[in-house]
This record gives sequence, structure tokens and C-alpha cells, in this order.
Amino acid sequence: MDRRSFLKTGLALSAAGVAPFGLAAAEQGPWRTFEVTTRVELQEGGPSRVWIPAPSVDTDYQKLVDTRYSSPSGTVQLVQDPVYGAGIVAAQFGGGVRPVLETTSRFATRDRAVNLDGPGSGAVLSEAERAKYLAATELLPTDGIVRTTALDITKNAKTDLDRAHAVYEWIVENTQRDPKVRGCGVGDIRAMLESNNLGGKCGDLNALFVGLMRAVGVPARDVYGIRVADSKLGYKSLGKSGDISKAQHCRAEFWLAGHGWVPVDPADVRKVVLEENGGLPLNDAKVEAARKRLFGSWEMNWLAYNYAHDVKLPGAARGPVGFFMYPNAEVAEMGRVSRIDSLDPENFRYTITAREIIV
Repeated sequence: MDRRSFLKTGLALSAAGVAPFGLAAAEQGPWRTFEVTTRVELQEGGPSRVWIPAPSVDTDYQKLVDTRYSSPSGTVQLVQDPVYGAGIVAAQFGGGVRPVLETTSRFATRDRAVNLDGPGSGAVLSEAERAKYLAATELLPTDGIVRTTALDITKNAKTDLDRAHAVYEWIVENTQRDPKVRGCGVGDIRAMLESNNLGGKCGDLNALFVGLMRAVGVPARDVYGIRVADSKLGYKSLGKSGDISKAQHCRAEFWLAGHGWVPVDPADVRKVVLEENGGLPLNDAKVEAARKRLFGSWEMNWLAYNYAHDVKLPGAARGPVGFFMYPNAEVAEMGRVSRIDSLDPENFRYTITAREIIV
């Protein structure tokens, strides 16, 4: 069965459009268009299900064109998570067939920067959105050691901007990127703080930023996605093109009244420290430049999928996933349903590729 679905149409890429946060459109940089294709192929066996993220973030820095999907052997539908609106391409396969699912998403991005010294745009967060992005989740508690730590970090802060900057700097100073952590990490911030093991990857370190911010009453959220192109800023470690099967990367945002959502990425500062030029000290000029830039801006060689936590995959026999950034699959064998390891693309047999489209 083959089906095609279009998540968004009517892409407007004019540089004359209104730029966010009071910045001139030219400061946001030119739009770039990309295509990302994800292909999952399981071994023939019992009945199975496959879920692939479809981008649902449509903003001033990312515009969605469409998401298409096809499967020669299963039934497929595009659905949205009811809480966060995350796009999910969900496929179901009977036994005795080779499950194959392919999705292709087209989108455009432009570099994002918030002028924190400017007057802002008067952005307002609804009460429902405020409550959502202050709430605790399974992996992001806001009480106990999380709140105690957050209060200590921000004890001298007077404003939400001060609080965000204090938490960001604390993470850069006190955490480490751990290359032994699988994938992007789990994001269990209570366990990190209780064990005093502050090593991890983006799913851990940026989750720590989000949880600490929520614990002191500042709305914050993870943004889950994947790198799609090499960095043009001189950082080999902060980009990936071509085969991006292992290039998943989550970022973070906090809400600043009058300015809106402000991008940050302390985890990528620690990635520069670990990986750039074979490893660099915190006081290296290249690290300091990344540290300054990644509070308030993102290079958009990256696709944002969603903001979702504790995601219930439609039709899944197993429980929710903490976040939805990888392909997922379940297979039924001998009356038991097993979830396949999403962090093992060779044995899971999925590939994700990216290409830039010159328009």
C-alpha cells in the first residue's frame, strides 16, 4: 500500500517577511531548503508497528513544506500527539511480510537570533502554554533536588533573563559531554543531580536546563530534532550532512516576556569543548565564541521535529517514550511484543539522509 500525505503547504520564503523579536529580516539570514528522508526496513517476522517523527514545528525560523510517506507492505497514517502536536507517521504490518516505511520531509530554515538588548515584540504566552511548559514530566521533575539546585543557582538573579543566564552558565561550567552515553542520552535529570554525575549528551544537558528553569517558574522546553547540514560557522562538531542516521540533536528554549521563546544550547558548548580540534579548554577563543552565541541564537543547519515529552505512540503495546526524536518500532513474536532499540540503526535497519535543495 502506498500513500502520500502533505503536512504543510503554501511555504512563504520572502526575505521581506516580518522577522521575530523585532529583528530586521536580513539579520535572520537567508532561507535554505532541505529534504530529509527516513527509511525503516525490519526483518520479516511477526506483526509489527513503526513510528517515524514528522516535523511539526512551523515558526519564524522554520517553515514546513510537506511530509510524504509510503509503504509497500503496510497501512500508514500521519497523526499528531494530542498534547504537543508532534507529527507521527505510524505504520502497521501483518506477519509474514517485510515491514518497510519511508518518509520524506521538505522544509526551509534560516538562522535564528533574539536581540535581548532590544525592546522585543510584545510576545505573550497563553495561560495554557505557560502551564504546559512549567509542568513536570516523567524525566523532568521540578521538585526535590531539582528545585533546590535551581534555587541555589539563581539565588542572585533578579529577572527571568538573569535566571536563564545563570542556569546556562552553570551547565556550561559544571557538566561534561560524555562520549560513552548512547544516542543523545536519557534526560533523567533527577538521577543526574542525585548521583552528581553531570556527564551526558544533549538529551541530558539541555533537559537539565529546561528542568531547572521550570523549577524556578520560568517556562522552558526541549526542542527535539536532527542536524541536516555542516556548520558554516567553523565548527566541524556542530553539523552533519548526507547520512544523518546518528545526528539527532535536541535544543532548548525559555520564555522571556516581551521577547518570546529564546533559543539556547549549552550542550553544544560542551560538545565544542570535547570534540573541536581534538578537545579545547573552556577559555579557548573558539569555545568562548560558541558559549556567547548559543545563548540567544541557533545556526539552523538543523531540523526541529517537536517539543513533545512522555509521548504515547499510537497503537503501541509498550509504554510512552520520554521524547520522540528517533524512529521507533515494536515486533510481536511468540505472543510477546518487544520494542526495538532505536539507538542501534544498523540492527534496527533505518537510515536518515539529508540534502539541501537549491531553489
